[in-house]
Amino acid sequence: MNKITELDKVIARVNDGATIMIGGFLGIGSPLKCIEKLVEKGAKELTLIAVTNAYPGGGFDLAPLFKNRQVKKFITAHTGTCPEALEVYKSGDLEIEFYPMGSWIEKIRAAGSGLGAVVTPIGVGTLVEKGKQKLTIDGKEYLLELPLKADFAFIKGYRADRLGNVEYRGVSLNSNPIVAMAADYTVAEVNEIVEVGAIEPIRVGTPGIFVKAVIQGYAFEEHQRIYEDLWMRTGRLA
Repeated sequence: MNKITELDKVIARVNDGATIMIGGFLGIGSPLKCIEKLVEKGAKELTLIAVTNAYPGGGFDLAPLFKNRQVKKFITAHTGTCPEALEVYKSGDLEIEFYPMGSWIEKIRAAGSGLGAVVTPIGVGTLVEKGKQKLTIDGKEYLLELPLKADFAFIKGYRADRLGNVEYRGVSLNSNPIVAMAADYTVAEVNEIVEVGAIEPIRVGTPGIFVKAVIQGYAFEEHQRIYEDLWMRTGRLA
């Protein structure tokens, strides 16, 4: 099954009120073209699930979605790096649901693995336990965390083949493989699309069974320039 498609066709599926997961961490490993198209479409009332809210200082990555007030609810582990998101939150137009980072990952992994819930001691005795079921196992208290899934997941890989097998490169691996598992429709944006068999099985980070669509992102050299320019502009690269 050939899963290579055009990004416009994918984004046409996204309607107001959709729940969307986006891979990446502080702008690294983020599906930049997919985010740009979501901003361009202007879909509103979105529930956005991402481990952090944007590149530090804003103006990149997820920041335009918050600036355009397209996000109604944000489910995350950290939200202090994006001024645009904080402005919307302070205005009362953004609901934020926090989870400790490990719990956030495990809730998504549970959805992708078909688990009914996960149990964790993280958050017991804190505000995190509010409204949650508690279990006692071998004399120790745990919180019951429910799975977290989405209508769409947008992930960023280095290479993919037409069957949707995705190879990651370096730290861009981060949250992408977990996010890829937990959506009804997962879209892999990659720097390069290759023939089936070009990716060694040991290098496949997300098997094609989880991916519904593969889209061509920025070529690797252009992708590098985008980040080099960003890091120079923000003083993170001398």
